[in-house]
Amino acid sequence: MSGKSPKKIDHIGIAVLSIEEVLPFYVGSLKLPLLGMEEVESQGVKVAFLGIGESKIELLEPLSEDSPIAKFIQKRGEGIHHVALGVTNIESRIEDIRENGVQMIHNEPVNGAGGAKVAFLHPKSARGVLYEFCEKNVDDQQK
Repeated sequence: MSGKSPKKIDHIGIAVLSIEEVLPFYVGSLKLPLLGMEEVESQGVKVAFLGIGESKIELLEPLSEDSPIAKFIQKRGEGIHHVALGVTNIESRIEDIRENGVQMIHNEPVNGAGGAKVAFLHPKSARGVLYEFCEKNVDDQQK
């Protein structure tokens, strides 16, 4: 592969029915700082980011019954949804990994939470694990 390897685990996405109901566990019991919340209409989710070291936990709440997260919860229940790998030059990473026979859900980056460019690898190519490439602009990498 000509592209650089991922820099770090940017975040771990966890599908939940209600962010409001689970926040006391993460903030109160685990003592993780709440970094922010937003709705990502294009993905049909409300997200909350919690800090842990140089990574984050991303809580994902469906905005509608037909959103991908709602379908995931209906099929598998609440729990770990994806692992996001922090990358630079996401377009090049997508091209490199496709050249190596990995199937992508997104062949072009889409807008994700916090202004990041994201693209998901198909879990069939990763033994059932959903991975996300996540590229943040330089200003957001400090967060």
